[in-house]
Amino acid sequence: MDRLTSLPDELLCHILSFLPTKSAVVTSALSKRWLNLWKLNPNLDIDDSVFIHAEDGKAKREDIRQSFVGFVDRVLAMQGDSPITSFSLKCITGIHPDTVNRWICNVLKRGVSDLSLFTDFTCEDTEDDSYQLPRELFFSSTLVKLKLRSEHCVDWWWHAKSSSLPMLKSLDMDSDLIFCGEIEEFIPSFPALEELRMASMEWLEPYVTVSSATLRKLTLHGTGCEEYVNPTSVSFDTPNLLVLSYFDLVAEDYPLEDDDDDVVLHFGNVVKLMNGIQNVLSQCCDTLPVFNNLKFLGITSEEGRGWQAMPALLKNCPRLETIILRGLSHYVTDKCGDACPCISREDKGSSLRSCPVNRIEIQGFLATMKEMTLIKHFLDYFPSLKRLDAVVEDNEPTQLRNPELSKCVTEMFGLYNKLHPSCSVELMVSPFLQKKWREQGHI
Repeated sequence: MDRLTSLPDELLCHILSFLPTKSAVVTSALSKRWLNLWKLNPNLDIDDSVFIHAEDGKAKREDIRQSFVGFVDRVLAMQGDSPITSFSLKCITGIHPDTVNRWICNVLKRGVSDLSLFTDFTCEDTEDDSYQLPRELFFSSTLVKLKLRSEHCVDWWWHAKSSSLPMLKSLDMDSDLIFCGEIEEFIPSFPALEELRMASMEWLEPYVTVSSATLRKLTLHGTGCEEYVNPTSVSFDTPNLLVLSYFDLVAEDYPLEDDDDDVVLHFGNVVKLMNGIQNVLSQCCDTLPVFNNLKFLGITSEEGRGWQAMPALLKNCPRLETIILRGLSHYVTDKCGDACPCISREDKGSSLRSCPVNRIEIQGFLATMKEMTLIKHFLDYFPSLKRLDAVVEDNEPTQLRNPELSKCVTEMFGLYNKLHPSCSVELMVSPFLQKKWREQGHI
């Protein structure tokens, strides 16, 4: 205790900020010095499951729920008007929504920037089984990150057209259903928004355009239009988007706007939508950012996927040390550049020569001729390569079950080691698989 007590108040408050609020309050009983330290904590983490143990039946007792409400009220009252940075509230045991909204308003007045809510209410306490957030939430000038979880429908848009959250960068909503009005009016309320996640949302209009110049990560889990009707048209105008996760009923049309050429391409189904995304990715390769601190890179390769982004990616990782490749099969296209030898070209291996990677692991190695050719390509053109492991999976089909081919592949790996003495080239087969092959007479 002496060592802990000797620490300055600022450091003790920082330590308390990592504790659930109930535990932080308990420290006030340690000594007079600790009596008020928790009140200076700008991060509150309140979880009713810590206070009310539902498995013991306490959640059904009104007196227990009221004691939890009293606890939260006292915590907020004792902190007064002191600034607050983060407020996390998990409240799923039937506290009235008016009480929860009163707590939310308290921290909003105190300038909270990170607000996380996980709520559930009884059907008697909500109107039309829908939870209405407090009006003050729609006009916060300090909120930067907002996360909402609810077992009921969240009616975001009941203050719809007049709301504004100018500082909000991250919005994450997940509930039984989300009502957010027309998306064209919803997103402009967040001029600084970079991350948006909406689960179980319903389009109110058949023609949808998701438009934002600031969004970098977008996750939409849609349920179609009202009564699960497919939307007529869904389009995305998000020029700075880096990550897209989109689940929905298939729209009749997916328009893709090209601002540079003022051309609108119409994709009649989801397959054409994916083709449009692939075209966008291909065009973005030339402007791929430089990953100055990336040392470990994992890539999953499949027969239907091309390696269009591979050359630019390898060139833009100046400190890359390890590459883990899950499979080597890929869709052959001239846009794969020199990352693979599938198409003969004059600039063979140029992007590999500039990459400092020293270790490559190939998982799911099948010992096909195409894989062997690609391994040779890596050995020839990665100048700093010190180790290459080809891992044979226990449950994957492989040419190595054929004794003659197995011997041929083993000899090829031996030849690789002689031709490239600075690099260790290993065929990795588990003892279990080796034993199984011997029993079956494969080796």
